[in-house]
Amino acid sequence: MGKASRAKTDISRRERIAAQQAAQRRREQQQRLLMAGGAILAVVVIVIGFVIWNANRSAGSSANGPTGAALTSVVNDVTNVPASTLGSVNAGGSSLQGAIQKISGATPLTENGKPEVFFDGAEYCPYCAANRWGLVVALSRFGTFSGLKTIHSSSSDTPANVPTFTFYGSTYTSNYISFTAVEETTNQLNSAGTAYVPLQTPTAAQQALLTKYDAPPYTSAQNKGAIPFVDFGNQYVQSGDLPMLTPTSLQGDWSKISADLKNPSSANAKAVDGAANFMTAAICKLTNNQPATACTSTVQALEPQL
Repeated sequence: MGKASRAKTDISRRERIAAQQAAQRRREQQQRLLMAGGAILAVVVIVIGFVIWNANRSAGSSANGPTGAALTSVVNDVTNVPASTLGSVNAGGSSLQGAIQKISGATPLTENGKPEVFFDGAEYCPYCAANRWGLVVALSRFGTFSGLKTIHSSSSDTPANVPTFTFYGSTYTSNYISFTAVEETTNQLNSAGTAYVPLQTPTAAQQALLTKYDAPPYTSAQNKGAIPFVDFGNQYVQSGDLPMLTPTSLQGDWSKISADLKNPSSANAKAVDGAANFMTAAICKLTNNQPATACTSTVQALEPQL
């Protein structure tokens, strides 16, 4: 092969190598662009997801009312009503009118070896809002809440904006009983305005309790499936509100209601503390009237009305 032929061959080889290198650089550049684009897309998806999650969290938390030191004061007042005040209020001047029904022959409802109190309600519900005041007072005589937050019932229901608490996100500890709560929805309507935003779903076992006991003969046919629903260890059941504690019986905001609970002559104390005494009586039947600090002579005198 002559010099000219070798030169042409060398040039052709160099051109092929250069072309291959250029193609490789283009592929690498395309890969880098694809990776960068993918990373950007991932960030966009994450940001959008966070925005949606945050919006849903805001709608779902339903938190409103006192915060900080004011919230601490309200929770402290409602969870530490003096036994002397509760004794003075007694039944609050009202009768139970069969609102807490006895269950006969049922398998006891327990959790971790202790009688269980099960609550089913919803944050939008004004009757649940009123009932929680009495239930928190009653349960606090047997144990301790943490993480209670204030909310109000739905502004779209009647009565609207009833001040209350939510059991969602709270915990309860007791040496005597267990407490389980399901808040089925928030107090916020969905974007279509057709239903309240779901929050918690009863388990299959909890739904079985609702199907069996939130129905006649433990409630009237027209009130079947009513909330609030409270199962006291499968010995007593409450479907709907109590006669002395309704949304309209509460007067004022969280701070006023909670402060009034220490004043036995106040309307709020008669409603909330009176209802709490009946709920306490139902719980005392589960614990064989223990502890004595909760199951006082006043409370035990109410037990025959259950």
